[in-house]
Amino acid sequence: MYKKHSFSLLFAGLALSFSAQAADSWQVPVHSKQLPNGLTVLVSPDHSSPTVGVSVVYKVGMRLEPKDRTGFAHLFEHLMFQGTPTAPKGVFDKVITGGGGNNNGSTRADFTNYIETAPASALESILWLEADRMKTLDFNAATLKNQQDVVKEEIRVNVQNQPYGGFMWIDIGGLAFEKWENNHDGYGSFKDLENASLDDVRAFHRDYYGPNNAVLAISGDITPAKGFALAQQYFGAIPKRPTPAPSDFSEGLNTAEKRLQQSDKLAQVPAIAAAWKMPERGSKDQPAFAVLGELLAGGDASRFYQGLVKGRELALNVESLYGLTSVWEYDGPTIFTVFALYKPTTTADVLLAAMDEEIAKVVKNGVDDATLKRIKTRLLADWYNGLESFLSRADTLAKLQTLWGDANVVNQIPGWIEAVTSADVQRVAKTYLTVANRSVIDRKPVAMLAAPAEATAKP
Repeated sequence: MYKKHSFSLLFAGLALSFSAQAADSWQVPVHSKQLPNGLTVLVSPDHSSPTVGVSVVYKVGMRLEPKDRTGFAHLFEHLMFQGTPTAPKGVFDKVITGGGGNNNGSTRADFTNYIETAPASALESILWLEADRMKTLDFNAATLKNQQDVVKEEIRVNVQNQPYGGFMWIDIGGLAFEKWENNHDGYGSFKDLENASLDDVRAFHRDYYGPNNAVLAISGDITPAKGFALAQQYFGAIPKRPTPAPSDFSEGLNTAEKRLQQSDKLAQVPAIAAAWKMPERGSKDQPAFAVLGELLAGGDASRFYQGLVKGRELALNVESLYGLTSVWEYDGPTIFTVFALYKPTTTADVLLAAMDEEIAKVVKNGVDDATLKRIKTRLLADWYNGLESFLSRADTLAKLQTLWGDANVVNQIPGWIEAVTSADVQRVAKTYLTVANRSVIDRKPVAMLAAPAEATAKP
């Protein structure tokens, strides 16, 4: 469900140099066409390798799953790999991995994506399989029960039996947001998962998995004309279906700090997750926030790492994340979260005060030209790194089309980054990184919480 991608240091260094020199010149080729049934098709040709990347993104995620069915969008993602009446379970893996490719899927707040990479010769088989499961699934009680158990085991392994339990990307959202669509656990409760029925599955597929609610992107060794023709051949006959109107899940910034303390039976040291609501997608503040996030928490050179880990030696590490996606891939309220393990000899309040001091410096002084240039170069390098892989490029284009309504945003983002000024960074720090807009979870080992109580109980 939740994935991270990494690149080698050598490649990152080459891309860093490349992006600094060619950010204005390299344009990702994007060819777009909408089929009569509403399916948007994107093709990004690149003949440097006889392979292709394919992504099908549906505009449905955790925000749109039924109430009292937490985790249903993720459960449904699993069900999409269980076969159809014409392609039983196992056919998908056999066709793709048998040819040297791979496939996966993930669920986020605003979308669910299904991705494949394979030799170009396997493209038609991939498209046939994707179209087949867009038409219908093999709805049966045994498959549903099996995947309910799989998801519950995933929760046990990834959350319940892990130190810190994902509190920095699950629980913090529940604290920060007000509306159910935004604050419920997207992994789901066991009760809700068990109560999901075959009727729920059929309705979800009917309502959200039609071609008019999807984007198909193909990147790699293919021409636009052939890509559009194949999309029409395999998807064109699938009828469009009505999609329910989403509820209003918009939220403004918070006006009072929210705090929560948790215990952890598996953790060895305490940890903190501090989150701030971010600018809306498409806001003029979004690119500046991307620069600000990198400045404060983007690796060992960041202000938080240098100030809290190396300088004051309060924290053991500093990491950051943008909800469950990236700074460019959301279409509703999301948060910028800083996660840190901290030394038992300090406190969450001391750590937060140190963060506030670093933020205050940015609000007062902005960022110097050399640092601003370094951060922009790093962001551009990361952006271009992610577009080198055919699979990642197809997936990025499909997500941008789904969320922004225009995949050509891929070629606008570098310019937005380049245009950010020190004053922009000051403005967004002052506007969003306030105590009033902050939500904090302080998660402590059980032994640390028990110690004060034991000391109080002694005569």
